Amino acid sequence: MFKRKTTISGITSLIASVQDIHWSRTQILSLFSQVILLLIGLIIISSTIIDMGERRLQEDWAGQRYSELQTVASLATDKMGFLQFRTQTFANGELLRQYLSSPNEEQKQKLFQSWNSLTQNIPELLGLALYDPQGKLKFSTSNNLENLTLPQKLLKGKSTMGGAEIYSSDMAFTPIDGKLEPYIYQLAWLENLDQSINGYLVTFNSVTRLLDTIKPAFFNPNSPLLLLDSQSFLYAGANQPSPLNNMPDTLGASLKQTNPELWQSMAMNNFGQFHSKDSTFVYLKVELTGQSESKKEYFFLSYIRHQDIAARFDPWKMVLIVASIVIGLLGIGLIVFRQRYLMENKARNNSIRLSNGLFNTELSYAIVNDSGRILGINNSAANSLNYQLNTLTDRSLQRVINLSDDKFEALKTILRTDQYWSGCVSLEDDNHQVNIHIHRQALSQKEHYWIVVFNDISELVASRQQAFLNQLLSENAIATTLTNAEGKVINCNHSFDNLMQLRGEHQVDIKTLLGSEISDIWSNILTQVTLQGEWQGHVTPFDQSRFIENLKITVMGHMSLEGDIEYLIFTVETNATGPIINQNMITPKSSMVMRLVDLENYFNNTSENIKASSSLLVMDINPEGIFSNMGDISQLEKRQQDIEVQMLIDLPANYQLAHWQLGKLVLFLPHTDATRTHLFAIEMLKKLATKHLDEGINIGIAGYCAPQSLEQYLINADVALKRAKQSGDQNICQAFTRTFDYESKSPLE
Repeated sequence: MFKRKTTISGITSLIASVQDIHWSRTQILSLFSQVILLLIGLIIISSTIIDMGERRLQEDWAGQRYSELQTVASLATDKMGFLQFRTQTFANGELLRQYLSSPNEEQKQKLFQSWNSLTQNIPELLGLALYDPQGKLKFSTSNNLENLTLPQKLLKGKSTMGGAEIYSSDMAFTPIDGKLEPYIYQLAWLENLDQSINGYLVTFNSVTRLLDTIKPAFFNPNSPLLLLDSQSFLYAGANQPSPLNNMPDTLGASLKQTNPELWQSMAMNNFGQFHSKDSTFVYLKVELTGQSESKKEYFFLSYIRHQDIAARFDPWKMVLIVASIVIGLLGIGLIVFRQRYLMENKARNNSIRLSNGLFNTELSYAIVNDSGRILGINNSAANSLNYQLNTLTDRSLQRVINLSDDKFEALKTILRTDQYWSGCVSLEDDNHQVNIHIHRQALSQKEHYWIVVFNDISELVASRQQAFLNQLLSENAIATTLTNAEGKVINCNHSFDNLMQLRGEHQVDIKTLLGSEISDIWSNILTQVTLQGEWQGHVTPFDQSRFIENLKITVMGHMSLEGDIEYLIFTVETNATGPIINQNMITPKSSMVMRLVDLENYFNNTSENIKASSSLLVMDINPEGIFSNMGDISQLEKRQQDIEVQMLIDLPANYQLAHWQLGKLVLFLPHTDATRTHLFAIEMLKKLATKHLDEGINIGIAGYCAPQSLEQYLINADVALKRAKQSGDQNICQAFTRTFDYESKSPLE
């Protein structure tokens, strides 16, 4: 015994050593290299995505700003056309014509008041001025505009323009309130009816104020809008918030000097984008007037810093960084778990190979996983289980040792709690029994295996069984025999051998020895032994019997754990001085109410000829209106028991009474047709009526139809029972029976 335990301990420690995980230097370096490659890949991919995202935002911004520049340029061109129209309207004003026709102080004051009102209500209008035909200033609304001298090319006779045409000048600067103000003036020719020149009307318009009326509707206030002429001088867009170092920030400054690369790109293209190291520029060339004498081209320019683009991309950058960190952690975890899985799988395979070679001993061993699946088993254990060795691997231990699901679950529960289980199981039959010891071992933190030891104890069990049988017989003066549940004699004592004159021949049937009196009521004997523990009765000698005296028979049973009869112990006593009791006298003592399963066994063992002449009677003793008034189910059970006792008093020996369910009884009547069954039911109700037990009883009768099971037989009888309940005027009905004659003799007679 000590040697066996030592072997188990050695095997367990050896398997556990093989199963354990050992991190070698090579595996650690491999793991770190995979993690480093993963991190480098994530950093490169994240940086690329961030750069691409910022570049995409730059392109989106450039596309949006270019669209806005087109809109501003279009509106500025329309505005310039509107200014020309407005100048023409001022030139055709009634007050101006009146002053020109009769220039006096009163008309001049009226004209001055009208012009001052216009300059106060029109933001971009800086002022108006009137010149004589020679180009000399007569008067103007602002002193800042008096220094303007009209170009000689615009005077009549030197210009191709005139009439309703309006001349727009180039942009220029003039000091207003101490600040330079970019402006553009427009000139209208004042002609007489004979087309002679009567003077010139000049309107002065602010360029910055003109753009300020357009920009807020389209531009972000923080996005600069610059206006440059064709020589790169800045005319609008000064005082930018945080301007770039290489961008002009004062009016009149030159972009060509501060950022020549950008200006070179603008000079060579009418529109486009320019990307520097720190910022992105968008520009568009526009022509504000389409005059043939002087084409005036200007550039609209806007830019954004790359750091502003990066600031807009910061939320997405944080999301991307967090996602990269999460993916990195998951990747590292996957790498570690994959490496560990490969190592554990390798260790497990090594353990299984080791177990296959380790158990080639005379001892019976097996290795089973925690789910009950056999992983390895040696030849000795296979022989103990009566299986071929190659058929046991990967089979369920539960199926090999024939354990039910409930018992196997209980075994697993005990193993998880106590780490050990021991028990004895029967294989194939009761003669082959194996003692099993199971040790549960932890081979890793999550995996457990069972080491199973088998011991074939069939010979020991047989010896103990024989000793137990001998103890049951207990040699004494009373004749005693031991049989199985079918009545086959297993062993008997010397007194029984002498009484029955067996002379050592024990391979006989107790029903044959005791005669038909016992054979006819054998099922009832088994029922009473099951319910009450014993049965007593008397038998008389018969033709060819081995005894000549009346015998008193006592039958006791030995039950299995499931409650079934395993053995019957017959005690036989002679009763020479007592009265002779015939079969009819012992029948009431022998007739018992059977279980439905016992009736089914009896029915299945009955020959087909007997079944063909039989009937089945179903009695319902649970009518509506009675059970509901009882209020307690025990009242119904009591009533049913009283009815059973009354029926058993006069029940023929070959009739079998059984329980179907609470409130329903089944009676099997062999050698009885439907007519005799109907008459028997009528007389039975009369007898119950004398005891006041017939109230509300309904009976259904069925005849045997062709080969059929007891279940179908019951269904047919239940059909008749339902008809009896529904008829109202009779409480006995038949179904699946042949025509019968009520004048036939009653089976009770």
